[in-house]
Amino acid sequence: MAAKKSTVLAATGDDTELHPAALHDPALLLVRDWQIARYISILLCRVQQRLESQIIVDPGIQGLTSELPTRVQDKTACTLDGPREYAVAQEAEVFAMTEALKLQDSVPDIAATSLEGVIAKLQIIVGADRDIGDPTDFPWPHIASVLRDLEQIAGYLPRCRPSRAKTRTDVARHWASAVELVTALIDEEAPQQRGEPSRA
Repeated sequence: MAAKKSTVLAATGDDTELHPAALHDPALLLVRDWQIARYISILLCRVQQRLESQIIVDPGIQGLTSELPTRVQDKTACTLDGPREYAVAQEAEVFAMTEALKLQDSVPDIAATSLEGVIAKLQIIVGADRDIGDPTDFPWPHIASVLRDLEQIAGYLPRCRPSRAKTRTDVARHWASAVELVTALIDEEAPQQRGEPSRA
């Protein structure tokens, strides 16, 4: 006899939102926030990589000529704000990833109140294996196996993906923090570059 799948996980089979009854489990709220934070960090990582590719010079045959330094400067000047915007993108990605890691680190402090909440906590733990040295070492494959077994018995959690409005808001928040940090670092370095004493 097949095990009965939980109806608490999603409002409908195609839904990406948790059923209202599932929102009483703190672990399910945590996994939703963690998935969204990871999505935003991956999005900002792509922005950073796109800017990086604009700055890097194509390593073709022309790159072997003596015009290389000039070409690098010209290519950098063509980007919106060149290295500064790239630095902002890097820092925004760090802010977003830090938010995801803080949520991940809170797993031991959150008590699941349902089988679905246990699945949620395991999803975060298994999802963190990309941040460890070797995800094929014990106990990572074993934990992933337990998660698969539980999902077969209880059902699968819906993938949480933020709305466009939330995505824009979160990206703008991390970007603003990054602009503030990069601007402060530039202002701190400017007197030293001019030979003036630091204001520290």
